[in-house]
Amino acid sequence: MKKFALAAFGGIGLGLLVTTQVAGPLIAQEAERNASVYEQLDQFGDIFERIRSQYVEEVDEAELIEAAIDGMLSSLDPHSSYLSPDDAADMRVQTRGEFGGLGIEVTQEEGFVKVVSPMDGTPADAAGIEAGDFITGVDGESVLGLTLDEAVDLMRGPVGSEIVITVVREGEVEPFDVSIIRDTITLTAVRARLEGESVVLRITTFNDQTYPNLAEGLEEQIAEAGGVDNVNGIILDLRNNPGGLLNQAIRVSDAFLDAGEIVSTRSRDPLDSDRFSASPGDLADGKPIVVLINGGSASASEIVAGALQDHRRAIVVGTKSFGKGSVQTVMPLRGDGAMRLTTARYYTPSGRSIQSLGIQPDIIVEQPRRPLTEEEVPEEETPVFRSESDLRGALDNDSLSEDEILQIEEERARAEEVAQRREDDYQMAYAIDILRGLSALGPEGISTLGMANP
Repeated sequence: MKKFALAAFGGIGLGLLVTTQVAGPLIAQEAERNASVYEQLDQFGDIFERIRSQYVEEVDEAELIEAAIDGMLSSLDPHSSYLSPDDAADMRVQTRGEFGGLGIEVTQEEGFVKVVSPMDGTPADAAGIEAGDFITGVDGESVLGLTLDEAVDLMRGPVGSEIVITVVREGEVEPFDVSIIRDTITLTAVRARLEGESVVLRITTFNDQTYPNLAEGLEEQIAEAGGVDNVNGIILDLRNNPGGLLNQAIRVSDAFLDAGEIVSTRSRDPLDSDRFSASPGDLADGKPIVVLINGGSASASEIVAGALQDHRRAIVVGTKSFGKGSVQTVMPLRGDGAMRLTTARYYTPSGRSIQSLGIQPDIIVEQPRRPLTEEEVPEEETPVFRSESDLRGALDNDSLSEDEILQIEEERARAEEVAQRREDDYQMAYAIDILRGLSALGPEGISTLGMANP
């Protein structure tokens, strides 16, 4: 017993010795690192004083410090930045759904401003700005070398004023100028409509109104269809949706999931990481769902698409999404400013990070480019085909009743409507066709394909 006690004591003593021997160098390294940081902070103070006293022109000290803070944050990643009091106020207004500007969500890539997506119904959308466009100049002034906030400031201006932006677009040989009139941007977070038997929920952004708009719009369209039994499925249109509030992405995903993880966030400190799970209830009552995405679908949009895809609750259609898999936290600062800092990465239920990779659709469907204008369309005669019924003296079809003839005419009208839809929005037409096909399978066929909640 004594031997055991002594052995144990000896072990503890050895442990203390090793700890002391290892901890000593670690403490020294930490002290050296802290000393280096303090020296650099002293150097920053020296530089600040020299600029203030010796720069060729008098400088605004507050602006100089703000620029230093912004430079420090923007050096981390494209989404961390300093928000001046005005910018912080604008951001708070945007989350409520109304603000002034062009109506584009932008990021920075290789020194240029890159359009993540134009927002529906905004001046930028009307002017033909597309996701993936690079803005290289504003009113003849290059944006190369500017921070993202500086470039955005150049694009701001009074409502009703004109701005000319220079755009570089993939597939276009030369840069071209686009004139846009600034306007007040009022965002309707969700627009709901019926396309035949399909309910289309066009989600343009994730702000405070997104989930309430979605729930209300879906309920109204189901009522207009005459009940959920008359609806063959739901289309969530997330194309060109730049994202927004994390909690709204979680609520939208939860609206169509009965159980399971929606998204997890992992921070540098494991204690700050989190997991969010679905609660019972499905607003779509188990109906099939198709999610439409493209290169302008980012952040919160990718959370929704990834959650529904991983749970096999939806078929994702379109093209690869933007690939923003990070979470930003806005932290208020003294003087009404704020700091936007990337604090976590988010992961889909299967544990995949989509940072820089994006969500890959289950079915890739490219959207054709905007059609040429009448002036650009080459003159070419459209061939006219005649049918049997156009021939003089053709026999009537006497085997059909009036009701059958009426049904054929209705089917023909629907076919023409589908053909027109393909011209207007090929990806949407494809999504509607998927729901129509799933509806033909019936509930048992859909369950076999894994479309029901797990």
